[in-house]
Amino acid sequence: MMDSPLILLPVFTLGGVPITSSVLVTWAIMALLGGFCALATRRLTLVPSRRQAVLELVVGTIDAQIRDTMQADPAPYRALIGTIFLFVLVANWSSLVPGIKPPTAHLETDAALALIVFAATIVLGIRARGLGGYLRTFAEPSWVMIPLNIVEQITRTFALIVRLFGNVMSGVFVIGVVLSLAGLLVPIPLMALDLLTGAVQAYIFAVLASVFIGAAVGGDGPDRPPPQPGNSP
Repeated sequence: MMDSPLILLPVFTLGGVPITSSVLVTWAIMALLGGFCALATRRLTLVPSRRQAVLELVVGTIDAQIRDTMQADPAPYRALIGTIFLFVLVANWSSLVPGIKPPTAHLETDAALALIVFAATIVLGIRARGLGGYLRTFAEPSWVMIPLNIVEQITRTFALIVRLFGNVMSGVFVIGVVLSLAGLLVPIPLMALDLLTGAVQAYIFAVLASVFIGAAVGGDGPDRPPPQPGNSP
């Protein structure tokens, strides 16, 4: 019988705080990504090597997606959105390592990611519009919408949690069931599908984070690029 994804037994305690397997995997992914980025960004040159060209391609793709989604200069948001995308991607693909359950298949990891997006939406919205301007967005298009806009701010955070948790956990569950019934070789096509699903879910999570932050920044905030000639309405 498979363990419930809602029940996590601590592996050990640290200062009285229980540390679960998903926390350990999360720490390992953070260390892996941090070490990889530190090594990948060493000795950058004006004439890029093959390694640097691949790195610039990844960063350029993330920048293009942020620019298209938010209609803003991607530089202030690159670190946040890029880190979220890479972490979710690696976390989803960690299920391919034998004995590892992806941390995104557990609610607490997804909740932490969604709360990061929630907090970033507020902080970046206030930075771009000012406190008064950000609070006035809850009264758009009319003050009667204030309760609904507040509820929307909360419910879309829960939607991020449920979407990521449901898709990743279901993939792990299906592969586990097929593996227990059919042996080692049959689930390989499903594992390939799980790779694709993990990449798609990481992309969707990052895009939704960009959409929410872009809506909070909005207007003509300081991070918005100046209009280009010929593009004025």
